[in-house]
Amino acid sequence: MVDAGRRVVEVRRWAPGGAERWQRYEVDAGADTTVLDALVEIQRRQDPTLAFRYACRVGMCGSCAMVVNGRERWACRTRLAALGGGRLQVRPLYHFPLLRDLVVDMAPYAARLAAAGGALVPSRTAAPYARIAGSGPERAAIDPAIECIGCGMCLSACTMVGHNPRFPGPAALNRAFTLQRDSRDAGKAARWATLLSDDALARCHGQGACTDVCPMGLSPTGSIIRLRAMATRRLLGLEGPQGVVDPPPPGV
Repeated sequence: MVDAGRRVVEVRRWAPGGAERWQRYEVDAGADTTVLDALVEIQRRQDPTLAFRYACRVGMCGSCAMVVNGRERWACRTRLAALGGGRLQVRPLYHFPLLRDLVVDMAPYAARLAAAGGALVPSRTAAPYARIAGSGPERAAIDPAIECIGCGMCLSACTMVGHNPRFPGPAALNRAFTLQRDSRDAGKAARWATLLSDDALARCHGQGACTDVCPMGLSPTGSIIRLRAMATRRLLGLEGPQGVVDPPPPGV
């Protein structure tokens, strides 16, 4: 890539007691300069009041998730040169309470996960330290859904999350899918009560925005489709042992 040169960066600013506004900065950007690099440069050399989150800086933790040029991205993985010319606009994730500038409150993410039964409920019949073989069919069924690291980008991209505060959201439903397929889990019945309510599986419109923005390459949309197939088989009395439905729907 060619040198990105001098770039204009517009950041959505807000602090408690103030009004939201766009603030303009300029940074020198090379071919490998990331959005996170630009924000760190602004904070260190131009405006120490600018607030944003980051930790690992190498695309592992997900804490630098934000909306860049209208799309949810990890700031540390997004090179300015790859975004084309022109000004760069950076704003916080959608559908989260704002704490300051680009920093959002992630508490609703954890609350949605808990409301959807996102924690394993150990079965009394499961052996201590029960394991699922990595090469076994049970692991293969959930492999595409288990690498979520909780960055919140899928919730930001989901229009239903913004419309219905009772909707669990794609991350919580993706997690619920992995647990409903887990033979060690004893919370399936209670979880189904939530999943089959009016505000859960039935509310997803299948637009796939959550899948489009997932930096881990997961498909919450696919997990929701498979949960719906499992729910249908459950309602028809075709559910397998421990609530596991096999085989998964073809093509998913």
